[in-house]
Amino acid sequence: MASVARVDGVRYAYGAVTALHEVSLDVEPGEILGIVGPDGAGKSTLLRLWVPVMRSQGGRIEVGGCDAVADPESLRDLVGYMPQRFSLYEDLSIDENIHFYAELHGVAREDFVRRRAELLRFTRLDRFTDRRAGQLSGGMKQKLGLICVLIHRPAVLFLDEPTNGVDPVSRREFWEILRALVAGIPGDDPSESRVAIVVSTPYMDEAERCHRVAILDHGRVRALGTPDDLRAKVPGVVLEVTTSEAARARGVIAETAGDPHVALFGTRLRARSTRADARNAVANALRDGGIDAEVAVVPPSMEDVFVSLSRAEAAP
Repeated sequence: MASVARVDGVRYAYGAVTALHEVSLDVEPGEILGIVGPDGAGKSTLLRLWVPVMRSQGGRIEVGGCDAVADPESLRDLVGYMPQRFSLYEDLSIDENIHFYAELHGVAREDFVRRRAELLRFTRLDRFTDRRAGQLSGGMKQKLGLICVLIHRPAVLFLDEPTNGVDPVSRREFWEILRALVAGIPGDDPSESRVAIVVSTPYMDEAERCHRVAILDHGRVRALGTPDDLRAKVPGVVLEVTTSEAARARGVIAETAGDPHVALFGTRLRARSTRADARNAVANALRDGGIDAEVAVVPPSMEDVFVSLSRAEAAP
């Protein structure tokens, strides 16, 4: 399937600091492309160039066959963009915000009535249309933002860390909405309204929900592929150790597994090892040290992928 949006060799620098180094990516209709990485990786810069609200300093940017560099105005109705910071009008109601964005994009009256009703039902905001945006919870604000960027039926949604600061339940609901959107915008012909979504996030667990993931670090794409493809590239095995004596166990695991970066999650410790007998070796070492623990080999997570790439990059 042909891509609906792409960047090719895009570069950008803030003075002497290079934010993006020749980044090339594409996204297809009905696909969620995750741009994953830590703060300062270049995620927001990439989305702002792709929309575009900033002008690139090199490379090619396209959406729907239109050249974003030569004619940025041609993208106005092709894209929907949600920046990190809530950008709607807090003194206006849900309904007034939706009306404003529909008028901004010149949505025909008959289309607006149908789309408004469908999107309000879809996001479950139909009971709150008179509530002011400033009185909404974080999750409801994100849903309203989504309605406003969908009301003109864009080809591509660009979402910059949309769940940052949102509670876990609202995060899950928001991602359920995104997964449903790629099948087609509610109320429109699915064959004509399959949205492509480019979403940036610092949360590695959200990467698991994307069709493909680009791991961005220091302005470079370190890896690109499906979550399964990327997890398969993690060398060795991942061990998860459950114990009530995590502080004591940590050093034993690090020495036995050969991983100086053993991570602690409550009563669970997570480590990587290239030893063929890693599970048995760690279990025996803990037992010999008088530490009661359960040791299991678990599938790598996207966080393991990122850590693995970071260590490979840092290696001499």
